[in-house]
Amino acid sequence: MSDTPRQFGPETQGGVYLRGLSGAAPEIPTNFIGLEAAAQKKMTPEAWAYTAGSAGLETGAEANRAAFARFPIAQRMLGGAGVRNLGCEIFGARVAAPIFSCPIGVLEMMHPEADLAVARAMSALNLPMIISSQASNSMEKIAEANGDGPRFYQLYWGKSDALAESFVKRAEAIGCRAIFITLDTLILGWRPRDLDLGFSPFLRGQGIAQYTSDPVFRGLLAQTPEENPLAAAVQFTQMFSDPSVDWKRIAKIRSWTKLPVVLKGIIRADDARKAVSEGYDGVMVSNHGGRQVDGAIGALDALAGVSAAVKGKTKLFFDSGVRCGSDIFKALALGAEATGIGRPYVYGLALGGEQGVKAVMEYLLAELDITMALNGCQTPEDISQDLLSLSGNT
Repeated sequence: MSDTPRQFGPETQGGVYLRGLSGAAPEIPTNFIGLEAAAQKKMTPEAWAYTAGSAGLETGAEANRAAFARFPIAQRMLGGAGVRNLGCEIFGARVAAPIFSCPIGVLEMMHPEADLAVARAMSALNLPMIISSQASNSMEKIAEANGDGPRFYQLYWGKSDALAESFVKRAEAIGCRAIFITLDTLILGWRPRDLDLGFSPFLRGQGIAQYTSDPVFRGLLAQTPEENPLAAAVQFTQMFSDPSVDWKRIAKIRSWTKLPVVLKGIIRADDARKAVSEGYDGVMVSNHGGRQVDGAIGALDALAGVSAAVKGKTKLFFDSGVRCGSDIFKALALGAEATGIGRPYVYGLALGGEQGVKAVMEYLLAELDITMALNGCQTPEDISQDLLSLSGNT
């Protein structure tokens, strides 16, 4: 077997063109605009509103895309990157590339195999997945589908510390390598697309499988979720939101697990410095894809400042607004160690289940690989800020 790492760009691009000789076009569109349009046609209005929608006037989501446009790539010539190796290590796992799937809830609205399809696709590519607290399948079933794939767990910290502790201990038991605490969704944002449909998937018992499978949650119910699903859904809504959660309270997690803990939703440099001083193992720059605060700063605009605040002291991750391989390149150039993918893989799931997720992630890997080759980068570590057209760089 060759020791040469996969050259995702030529392999994926060449495969598309070879199949084209027999008249076959890709079943999953290779461009995000086409991907999104095809997914909208396939999805129900409720699923589309939940996935594509953002907070308020959706200016936070628009700011994410505008931020990427503010950091154009200043292409470097003759870098000699004939062979690239996208591989990297994240919390002890050697993975194919610095890319992971973000925790997206209620995937049963997009495809009946939901999180299980994502788990299988990510494992096949040796890319990490973050298991969602709002998954459509229990974390134990997701881990089974994920097999030996690298995985982390996303924790929503609601009103019950006992439930949060139970989630963390279950995540540790199924082989998750880190816990990502989502800080920006202690209460649901104002989401007009969902509101105008009068649609909450959670009140319909969707996206609450982590809760209904949890012994602490089940112990709060007079009847099992199987006997009275509406009561279980109502109980969830009473426990999910708790904007009173603070630094002191989340510190309890250190007594529950020795797993690395990442704070997801950091936008400000002062919050990042606080996370470092509190000893957290990583921060993730994110505005939740624009789904929480209308008028929010674009996440990429915040990345360089947070990177400067934490550089060399804790791990740095990024998500929000990533649509293509060059977006990933820009996030890595601005200091992220790995980048999360959200809506693109969800659209792939809606269109093709496991194979749709796999296709979308392979497209992203291919474009990242090609962008690296065209900038003389052999590894992700070679992607630096001086490859972006910032003041003084070119």
